[in-house]
Amino acid sequence: MIPERNGPGPAESAGPFSHFDALLEAVAPLDDIPVAVVDAAQEEVLRGACEARLQSIVEPVLIGDAERIRAMLQDIGMDHGSCPNFRIVHAENGEAAAELAVQMVEKGEVQALMKGHIHSDDFLHPILARLRTGRRLSHVFVTELKSYYKLLLITDAAINIAPDLLTKAAILQNAVDLARLLGVECPKAAVLSAIETVNPAIVSTVDAACLAKMGDRGQIRHALVDGPLAFDNAISAHSAEIKGIRSPVSGEVDILLVPDLVSGNILAKDLEYMAGATLAGIVLGAQVPVILTSRADPPRARLVSSALAALVHYGHAGKKA
Repeated sequence: MIPERNGPGPAESAGPFSHFDALLEAVAPLDDIPVAVVDAAQEEVLRGACEARLQSIVEPVLIGDAERIRAMLQDIGMDHGSCPNFRIVHAENGEAAAELAVQMVEKGEVQALMKGHIHSDDFLHPILARLRTGRRLSHVFVTELKSYYKLLLITDAAINIAPDLLTKAAILQNAVDLARLLGVECPKAAVLSAIETVNPAIVSTVDAACLAKMGDRGQIRHALVDGPLAFDNAISAHSAEIKGIRSPVSGEVDILLVPDLVSGNILAKDLEYMAGATLAGIVLGAQVPVILTSRADPPRARLVSSALAALVHYGHAGKKA
């Protein structure tokens, strides 16, 4: 059963994937995709990978210290007997595991990558070097909050450090495309800054205004874009009304485009640790979907991130391999 949410929503549907339970149910009938789990010898990583296998979302290929992985699976009661069909590939260290995973993508052996206990920089280095496409690589947190009536996308909090205007446009387009896969036909995107008016001294407000106009002119496709907006005015229609802000995005936002990686990372972690949010993280724009979560994230976050990877792999919900 999909849990109830405290916040009021609009009369219309928020889309078929308003909550993570609906997403998990939708991808379960799809054929499992093989996923390389890079540097897998950590309890949370193994629990998340095994849960995704048991729910028929992915077929994990565990890469790392093979002896430690087998011992940990046995210690947590998830050895081959309770979580079958694991393939374990030995690697001496995290960097070697990342290299092996990229080779598996190139050979067609896996269809997605998952970050394990490895540091993000070491995990992403061979991906950025060899698995690029014509699209910009960017990260999206898909967030489930008890206080908000639908899934909330936050981008980019992990890949692009200080994006310029055109990079922000590419980041936003990736997020829009993901939101559409999640069932939102015309996602509403708020371009965040500290204030709601254009101030040339605050570059993010100028970028936000440009992105809003780019949305009007179709340079950002299939989305309604507004900005600059502060966080409260994006999330709360009441806050926007008090401040005299008329925005079709306020209170109904699907996507928050943050000014830079630092502010996005702080926002996402604040929601997770202070507001009880569950965050699923995925990198878009590479040859295969890349599951990028924090090393401290719980198994539930890794499970839902695997479901996002399956959704991206198949292109839309309900498509059978």
